Amino acid sequence: MATQKIYAGSALRETRARASLTQRRFAESLGVSLPYLSQMENNHRPISAGVLLRLAQEYGIDLTTLAAGDAQRMVIDMQEALADPLFDSTPPLADLRLAATNAPVLARAFLDLYRAHREGQERLAALDEAIGTAGQNALTTPWEEVRDFFHYCDNYIDAVDRAAERFACPDGQRGDLWQRAVAALSASNIHVQLTELPANSVFRRQGNHLLVNAAAEAPTRLFQLLHLVALERQGDLLGATLDLARFRSATAREIARVGMANYFAGAALMPYRHFLAAARTERHDLERLSHLFGASLEQVAHRLSTMQRPGAKGVPFFFVRVDQAGTITKRHSATRLQFARFGGACPLWNVHQAFEQPGRFLRQLAETPDGVRYLLLARDVSKHAGAFNAPVRRFAIGLGVEVTQAEGMVYADGLDLTKPRAFEPIGISCRICPRPDCHQRSVPPIDRPLRIPSDRDGPLPYEIS
Repeated sequence: MATQKIYAGSALRETRARASLTQRRFAESLGVSLPYLSQMENNHRPISAGVLLRLAQEYGIDLTTLAAGDAQRMVIDMQEALADPLFDSTPPLADLRLAATNAPVLARAFLDLYRAHREGQERLAALDEAIGTAGQNALTTPWEEVRDFFHYCDNYIDAVDRAAERFACPDGQRGDLWQRAVAALSASNIHVQLTELPANSVFRRQGNHLLVNAAAEAPTRLFQLLHLVALERQGDLLGATLDLARFRSATAREIARVGMANYFAGAALMPYRHFLAAARTERHDLERLSHLFGASLEQVAHRLSTMQRPGAKGVPFFFVRVDQAGTITKRHSATRLQFARFGGACPLWNVHQAFEQPGRFLRQLAETPDGVRYLLLARDVSKHAGAFNAPVRRFAIGLGVEVTQAEGMVYADGLDLTKPRAFEPIGISCRICPRPDCHQRSVPPIDRPLRIPSDRDGPLPYEIS
């Protein structure tokens, strides 16, 4: 099997800049000539095996981060953006890869510009709607800015993750996390009391008293308590992390602060090293992990998608949550699969079918247009409010892993991962999917010419050239 060539010129330049070295000194430390280093930094040559080893030994570079990451995500994002009819043609894939690896700042700037264009078009189209619509659209930019921040961080924030682990395991062992959270809040003069509150209310603050709804599910109560611990006791850390992110607006910064506090809560509930060991032992059985860590299935699935600590990475997953209308409300991918940013998700994913079979784990073997095969898992999750007349919030969660990693999944048992016909063709989004004969296509691909035959007899009124 051919070995994948690694082009990572941008990462080499960043490493050299962090070490404050000239090209000559950097080349000497890597044991290569100056011209050879220059060719690698400009992606004219792949990084050799010897250089990879020296990068790991001398500069502590996690080699797995060089094979994929920001560049691949940006290629997918640019490919989708450039499929817009606004552009006459889509550049070759090789050109997009060169842009993402050689000029990542320029690539991100292009994506930001395209996003701004899309938002401007949406605002213009909404002028004839209710006056309040403009205010809703104005919130789009900060929300997407925060979403992209977590997306390009691999959904792993090292400083916050390690702080949460120290909080949960100060002596290296897990203890009574509820009592630790109560003690931490008490140190901030916030006193916790379990009591009865109205349905759909998890907690309520009254002065220096925090009233927690005893009827709320235990994982939800503990998660919210840890969220408050992050805000009250880890404010300096959250602030420093937000400063590094350099968000463009105060709104984006506050949204990110909430996201950081939620991240701390999940990382404290499921401390990294303990959770990673348990995930491997239990073969990523969500129900077993939920029981061991007192977390909900959704919390476990989301945590699995964050296990990207350098030097101690877990299995790379993608995680998604959708509502009953098919709208993606949470998404992250540590795999090569990237979610659509400007359109709907593929209707062939089993996550959409989870609502039809509540309480069951649905398995699916799927193949994306790039030839990568996945094991997909989906399940509905209902959020009950604890009262008969209270509304029930229903979502479905999806978890996916490339089949090369599927042996570590209990959900792969009994499936034939070697049979090509077992894998259902899926896509990312109809608007950029190249499959010409999909029976569930909702809209034609916007980067392909169409032919309208007069004698067409099929589910679609057009043919894709």
